Amino acid sequence: MGTTTLPAAKPAAETRVGSLRSERRWAMIGAYVALAVFVVFFMTPPFHMLMTSLKSSSEIADLAGNPWIVKAPTLQNYWELLTQGNYLIHFKNSLIVTASTVVISMIISTMAAFALARMKFWGSATLATGVFLTYLVPETLLFIPMFQIVGQLGLYNNLWAMVLIFPTLTVPFCTWIMIGYFASIPKELDEAALIDGASHLQMLWKIFIPVALPGILAAMIFAFTVSWAAFIYPIAFLVSSDQMVLTVGIVSDLIRADTFQWGKIMAGALMAALPPLLVYAFLMDYYIAGLTAGATKG
Repeated sequence: MGTTTLPAAKPAAETRVGSLRSERRWAMIGAYVALAVFVVFFMTPPFHMLMTSLKSSSEIADLAGNPWIVKAPTLQNYWELLTQGNYLIHFKNSLIVTASTVVISMIISTMAAFALARMKFWGSATLATGVFLTYLVPETLLFIPMFQIVGQLGLYNNLWAMVLIFPTLTVPFCTWIMIGYFASIPKELDEAALIDGASHLQMLWKIFIPVALPGILAAMIFAFTVSWAAFIYPIAFLVSSDQMVLTVGIVSDLIRADTFQWGKIMAGALMAALPPLLVYAFLMDYYIAGLTAGATKG
């Protein structure tokens, strides 16, 4: 009677390793598919804007044309924006407002965060929570009191009204970000500085700001984004074109009644998006690295 030889079973360890490799491979495939869908979904509007900005007015008005293809590319929309109208004035106004807002927000929020995180006093925790809760108040609820304040100060239709208003949006959140970062810094640094005779301002300037630079950078990026992209307050308080910022100036100057200059609107919006794009492109790596380092501070 013949004997039948059964194939040797694979070791359990080898089977488990193969299963893990298969799972990782499918996880990578799923991640790349999700990333591809994300890229297509979010890059479609900017791509359409770019194609529209490179078209002439007649090609845009041609309903038979393909919106995704440019038959005769032209830079006329960009040239006219930069040489005619008030686009450059709006760009300069946005730079002034944004730079001023970032500087003011960083000065106030850094000092406030240091006081709330390290100079413990009665009610400091409650006050810190209250500062953050003010950020959650909808902007639309503040129109009437803001309008009264701006009017009493004589800043209606004045660019500097935005420098006064925007920090009310940025300071609470920036303070909240830096409170958490300052609180993660070892208290031994405070004690060593006090023993050496340093004042609180010297501690803040020479110890906390250098150590907490990634957190400050995160707050700066937030303040920059909010002030550069703000729309509701500028459209409510700025009337004349020479005082408008980019977000309002593009809409005000390039839309007349039912006439939309789509080519210039898209070109202006793309150029307005360039500064935030550059900020994130050059600072995001440092920002992420800083947050990772801050999460491991003891």
